[in-house]
Amino acid sequence: MAHNSWIGYAEGRFCNIIIDIVPEEGHRMLMQSWGPCLYSATDFFITGAGLVGEETTIGSFEGFEAKGVPVFVRARKAMQYADDIDEWAEIMIENNNGAYANSWLLGDIRTGEIARLELGLRHHSLEKKKNGYFTGSNVAEDIKILRNETKASYDDIRDRRVARRVRWGQLIKEHYGEIDVGLAKRMLADHYDMYLQKEQPSSRTICGHYELDDGSVPQSPGAYKPAGALDGKVVDSNMAKDWKLWARWGSSCDIGFDAEEFLERHPQYEWLKGHLKELPAEAWTIFPSGSAVRLRGR
Repeated sequence: MAHNSWIGYAEGRFCNIIIDIVPEEGHRMLMQSWGPCLYSATDFFITGAGLVGEETTIGSFEGFEAKGVPVFVRARKAMQYADDIDEWAEIMIENNNGAYANSWLLGDIRTGEIARLELGLRHHSLEKKKNGYFTGSNVAEDIKILRNETKASYDDIRDRRVARRVRWGQLIKEHYGEIDVGLAKRMLADHYDMYLQKEQPSSRTICGHYELDDGSVPQSPGAYKPAGALDGKVVDSNMAKDWKLWARWGSSCDIGFDAEEFLERHPQYEWLKGHLKELPAEAWTIFPSGSAVRLRGR
């Protein structure tokens, strides 16, 4: 399981925390988070039930039920109390309020089963398999969610979400059957732009760099935005059994982000001075380290 977090660098710099929680009731949880948070929020976790999980936000989603249960309650409850994938999905679906709609990618290290729960407001789907893969890039695969609950494109390669969806398919097809932790790290650092048909970090690459994108391609999110993929996390079944995961900070690749240089080149973002901080690309590291702090609580 591999994941990177796409977010603005000013606010995203706070999600550099790995938390190990052993509650008085329910399952232990190891997760990346912003802290203090009831749940991961960046959504990468391992639970004592043998579940590993991550999510990709469903883009251009519309829909909200004010009387429903918010995602931070459902996701925390699912992590802490679900014993398997089906129970996890049931908790997430029940009284779902539609806010922060996601495609959740899950694995059960005890059974070898993987799953994708796509959860809109009016529609949802749960797919499970023991052979194969699931990918996510902010595009819903479920046709009912895609057409009835989003305004997203599925096939406009200029769109950053579509470009990444297609690139993931290419990489998986090329390396199917040989993907391990090392290869997963390299995939997260991929800079091939499917629209430009060349290696060039941009808003359309798996390792996203909005700050390097001039916005000239239609459907771009804008020019030189200080945002992108600012981390990387990878885990396999053996690591999850040992309560370990690989993570890196600052970028999924080796580029990183120099805030001072960026503001000199792009003075339109001067209003972010003091909030934008340097995010050097750190090395891949196994977490938790020996100095990890375990929190207890309900």
